[in-house]
Order: sequence, then structure tokens, then C-alpha cells
Amino acid sequence: MWPLYAAGFTTAFGAHGIAANLGGFSGDAVTSLLVLGGLLALYDGAEVVLKPLFGSLADKIGAKPVLLGGLISFAAASALYAIADSPGWLWAARLGQGAAASAFSPSASALVVRLNPAAKLGSYGFHKSIGYTLGPLLGGVLVWAGGLRLLFTVMAVLAAAVALWATFAVPAVPPLPKERQTLADLARRLTDRSFLAPTAALVGAAAALSVGVGFLPVSGAAAGLGTVATGAAVSALAACAAVVQPYAGSALDSGRLTTRTGLAAGLAITAVGLLCAMLPGVTGVLAAAVLIGVGTGLITPLGFTALATSTPEERMGQTMGSAELGRELGDAGGPLLVAAVAATTALTYGFAVLAAFLAIGPLLALALRGRTTPATR
Repeated sequence: MWPLYAAGFTTAFGAHGIAANLGGFSGDAVTSLLVLGGLLALYDGAEVVLKPLFGSLADKIGAKPVLLGGLISFAAASALYAIADSPGWLWAARLGQGAAASAFSPSASALVVRLNPAAKLGSYGFHKSIGYTLGPLLGGVLVWAGGLRLLFTVMAVLAAAVALWATFAVPAVPPLPKERQTLADLARRLTDRSFLAPTAALVGAAAALSVGVGFLPVSGAAAGLGTVATGAAVSALAACAAVVQPYAGSALDSGRLTTRTGLAAGLAITAVGLLCAMLPGVTGVLAAAVLIGVGTGLITPLGFTALATSTPEERMGQTMGSAELGRELGDAGGPLLVAAVAATTALTYGFAVLAAFLAIGPLLALALRGRTTPATR
């Protein structure tokens, strides 16, 4: 299991370690907030397009070859910028990293389930959370010590080491046969309210998380914070999300919280966090990091639980895969939305617009308070 857990850490570290250090400390490559939004969206945009393709490939040839190919490609993409060290190659490197992560990240999680069903994805998710939490802080330290070039070098070495480890430690697992279904069956399942409501909440949480990781360092740099301090702030965001998730799940299991109430509360807290990001100085950055982390940490387990309880077991993988694809769209779309608004006005208005979108969910929950569905019980 350990090479697979390391692969999960690698994708999370690659996503947040760089994203948290682009905005305030790479002026030669990030010349505007719109450019920053594009760079942030590039990684996740590649995953949106390529994850289904690599998933189909893994179904045909097995997950281990796709895992190794993705890790090797991630190492090569990281080394590309470490060697070239120019703004143009940064775009190519981030695109390559996103494409590679879309191959090895789902393959690693699939192998965890196949090789150790009792563990499910809890341990894998825990190690990804470590990457999300420590990535911004470790990335900030590396950028402080040697710039983005050193950070990309470390990522190249890490991915190559995990690929070598997995080659010898992870057994090959044959692909499973797939059951046939009609497009009409898929369309009905994905347009049902029991799927759309929690998935929309997950998309909003992903958008807010991506914006917080990418743009809070811009606000921090404007407030005079260095790379280590801003990395610590973004790490606090990820840490809050990781800490809240098990408590949210426990509250749901004990009946102290329903998915509808929890998702509405999570969206509201996240929206308030984005509004706090509009405040000047260190206080605004820290308050936004904590509240966005708490809000997204509340949404994530409740959203996936709502999906699981409303999905037939034989279609669980497809439903969760579709929800994950929606989250990737949120990861890519959130920074683009905030960057587009910020490019024509100011960054604070970008935070406000995303907060307004997230607030729609709690308002609808209040309007429909008297109605219940099986997915929200």
C-alpha cells in the first residue's frame, strides 16, 4: 500500500505546493491575475479532459501500467521547468503535471481498493490530505530557499522515486469486466436531483478551495507576508478541511446532522470565508483560510455520503467518477471566474462573486426547507 499512498501524497503536493506559490512569488511568469487564473486552471483542466481517457485505458490494460506511466510523466514534466526555468515552459510543465496526475492519481486509488478492500480509501485519502496540508508550507520553504526551480526539481525526484518504488512493490492487477448500460440510463442517473444537489455542493467547495490555495497568497504578498508565512496560511486551510471531515461524518452517522443542513451550512461558511478574503491584511487572509477550510471540510464527506446513499452499488464507481469530474470542473472554473472578475475590477470583487454563487445553495435550502428527499435523509 505504501507506494500507492505516496502517489496520493505526490498528486496533492504537486497541486497545492505549486499553486500556493505562484501568485505572490513568481512575478516573471505570473504577470497578471488572469494569467494566474489560467495557470491554476491548467492543472485541473487537464484532469477534466484526460481522466476519463486514462480511466478507460486502465480498464483495458490494468491500473499499474497507467500508474507508472503517469508518475514517470509527472517527473518528466516537473524536470522540464526545473531545467528550462522560463515563464513559457511553466505553462507546459503545469499542463504536463496535470495530464500525468490524471493518469496516476485515479489508478492509485483504484489499486488501493482492489488490493486492500478492507482499507477502502480512508488511508489513501489521509495521505492525500497530508500532501494538501504540507504542500503549501513545504513549497513555500523550497521557493524561499531556491525559487520555483527548486520546487519543481524536488517534485521530479519525488515522482521518479515513487515510480521506482511502485514498480517493484505493487503487484499487477488484471482489469475487471464492465457491465453494459444504455446512454439513457446514464443520463437519467446524472440528471436526478439526488445526484445534482450534492454534486453542485462539491463543485462549489472545490472551486472555493482552489481559489483559496491560489489567490490567498496574492493577498498575503500584498500584506507583506513571505513565502513561508503564506504557505503556512494555506496549509492551515487544508488542515482545517482535513480535521473537520471526520467530525462531520461522525455527526451524520449519529443523526446530529443531516446532509441537507450540513451542505447548506458548509456552503454558507465557505461563502463567509471568501468574504473575509476581501478584508485587508493578515487578519483577512487567516480568517479566510480557516473558514474556507472548515466549510469545504464539512461539504466533502456529506456530499459523497449523499451520493453513496442514493446510488445502486453496481453503479457506485460511475457515480463517484462523475462527481469527481464535477469537482475537477470546480477546481478549474473557480480560479478562472475569480481571475476574470479581478482582471476587470479587483481581486476582492472576484472573491465576492464566487461567494455569491456559493450562497445560492443555502438560500435554496431555506426556500425548500419543508421538503425532503431520500438523498437528504
